[in-house]
Amino acid sequence: MSLYESLVLIHIISAIIGMGPGFVLTRVTKSAKTLAELRYGYQVKRQLHYFVMVGGTLLLVTGLWMGALNPSLFEQGWYVVSLILYLIALAMGPTVLKWYSNPIKQLLSDATDDMIPVDYDRLAKRLYTVEYFENTLFIVIIILMITKPF
Repeated sequence: MSLYESLVLIHIISAIIGMGPGFVLTRVTKSAKTLAELRYGYQVKRQLHYFVMVGGTLLLVTGLWMGALNPSLFEQGWYVVSLILYLIALAMGPTVLKWYSNPIKQLLSDATDDMIPVDYDRLAKRLYTVEYFENTLFIVIIILMITKPF
């Protein structure tokens, strides 16, 4: 197996490890009925996020490494568009997602009884919208990687 083929293999495994959990992060907290369940859901999300970060980092590194080994990839539209969309999605984590999740974290840490705070649904709906948008970006990237349409 060549170095390039090894990178492709690592890239695919990284996609499974990194993107797979990312698609279920929203569902982990949506079914919570009590504050305890909701807090636990966010703990699970935080644990799953480690897989997303490691897999996502490997995706970027192996993708760029494959581009360095095969510079003609940078002339392929599907590769360039995928890379741009991935960088946008990657930048959303410490910016937009953090901006929407911080008020939720504060709300959950301040809550004292076992009732989900009234403001939670409004805040969560905005966070879920951003998470769904990011998942859509990842689906588009996966489709581009598989079909290589241009």
